[in-house]
Amino acid sequence: MSTTTTTSGSLFMVAAPSGAGKSTLVNALLQQEPAIKLSVSFTTRAPRPGEVNGREYHFTTVDDFMTRKTQGEFLESAEVHGNYYGTSRILIEQQMQAGTDILLEIDWQGTQQVKKRFPNAVGIFILPPSIPALEDRLKKRGQDEPHVITRRILAAGGEMAHAPEFEYVIINQEFAIALSELNAIVKATRCRFAQQATRNAALFAQLGIHANPTT
Repeated sequence: MSTTTTTSGSLFMVAAPSGAGKSTLVNALLQQEPAIKLSVSFTTRAPRPGEVNGREYHFTTVDDFMTRKTQGEFLESAEVHGNYYGTSRILIEQQMQAGTDILLEIDWQGTQQVKKRFPNAVGIFILPPSIPALEDRLKKRGQDEPHVITRRILAAGGEMAHAPEFEYVIINQEFAIALSELNAIVKATRCRFAQQATRNAALFAQLGIHANPTT
């Protein structure tokens, strides 16, 4: 089911293979753009050192996750590296209707599901400058065992093959440049006709500009 209702809030979906620097870029963007809210997903994986339940993820069991999925709570859900991830549909819809921009850290499978309900969602794929650089970043991160790193590297090729499905691609070679490009995408999205018309309905009416509600 897709929606044709225009909301004043925009939905951004950022995906990348593990180690490409997605989370670091997203966190830096959120520091510069506090009006954007990061969607907190549910996951069945164990918390990493320093992660807090309800901040990075809502950590839960497989049984609880499956119950929520059956009840239709998730906008999207997927199994990644043996763990389940899901995004609350109701919370996102409420926030966007209220004019809040929402950002999803997501995988390519999730973006396909989100697009069915939010066809105007903006997909952004983060690429590493090379496979060796990706492997080096994973090792320096120090969060995964060697066999997990090997599995992530092998999976990266299949994940990056879906980059053509996204509206934008950022190559994270120089962090400052990549962050600047991410910021530019956010600002351009906010200037799309549908968003401007919804955020400034009174002005558009005064100027005699009529928005197409299905755009």
